[in-house]
Amino acid sequence: MSPIQTNQRESAVGLLRRYGIGLTRQRVDIAQVLFAKHQHLSADQIQAQVNSKYTYASKATVYNTLRLFLSKGLVREVLVDSSKVFYDSNTEVHHHLYDVESGELTDIAADMIAINHLPKLPNGMVAEGVDVVIRVRSSVSLPSAV
Repeated sequence: MSPIQTNQRESAVGLLRRYGIGLTRQRVDIAQVLFAKHQHLSADQIQAQVNSKYTYASKATVYNTLRLFLSKGLVREVLVDSSKVFYDSNTEVHHHLYDVESGELTDIAADMIAINHLPKLPNGMVAEGVDVVIRVRSSVSLPSAV
């Protein structure tokens, strides 16, 4: 293992320990992939990278680990449509722009979107957050009106 890989592994181990997450080889490997930089990856992309760079991780292991990371606040889950979920390593408040043609998801700074009013919430409820996903496609790909 190169010194850079060792440093990334040590960073991943330290992060998991700070969040009270028990260490397993697969959890550390998944953390190394997910937290290498701010990025948006699907569970399948994470599994493919872990399996190509590190040790084998089953789909169940990846999903269980992602649920654990979500519950600890290490990642955000971004649902761009009913069949596409990304895991976002940037947990700061922000929004997203999703290109439906390329599948690319990019960050939008929170201060770029103003939300002036929320609906009245049910009694005893508080807003936990507001996530905005703006879906875009090339205007060239839209059918022309007849």
